[in-house]
Amino acid sequence: MPIACFVERYGLDHFEISMNALYEITKRHTSEYAIRPFLLHYEDLCLEILKDWLSDDNSHVRRLVSEGTRPRLPWAKRIPVIKGDPAHNLALLEPLLQDSSGYVRKSVANHLHDLSKDYRDTVLAWLHEHLESSGAYGPWILQHSLRSMAKSGDQEVLKLLTSMRIASE
Repeated sequence: MPIACFVERYGLDHFEISMNALYEITKRHTSEYAIRPFLLHYEDLCLEILKDWLSDDNSHVRRLVSEGTRPRLPWAKRIPVIKGDPAHNLALLEPLLQDSSGYVRKSVANHLHDLSKDYRDTVLAWLHEHLESSGAYGPWILQHSLRSMAKSGDQEVLKLLTSMRIASE
């Protein structure tokens, strides 16, 4: 973690080498906090790299795509959604819905949970569209990502959760 902090603090003027370092660091520990200043300063360049990382063989790298871009990552400074539009975050999450790693899928659900706090209708519409064909992992991702709204008694969310459970049985 100290190495990631070093890259975060001193690497901002050295984008390419810093991103390569974060890529390697996250395979061994995590770079979810350290990548955030790069997202803020080099949004387009980061987005291109993150798209490549979506298909990386290493689950920690794929998880970094989801976890590092979370707007409300716990214990981290909040960041806005990519390019001011949650559609960019959702586009990064879509390929990870069926990820082979539960570690990655949990990050996706947590990211969707974050987004739902500020973009409720957008997230619900996206979930309606994508989770019906999400296979075996859909019900769990749906339940985990909408947990706060379900606890608050949001009727639309409760109806969606019920329909997803019925469909998966």
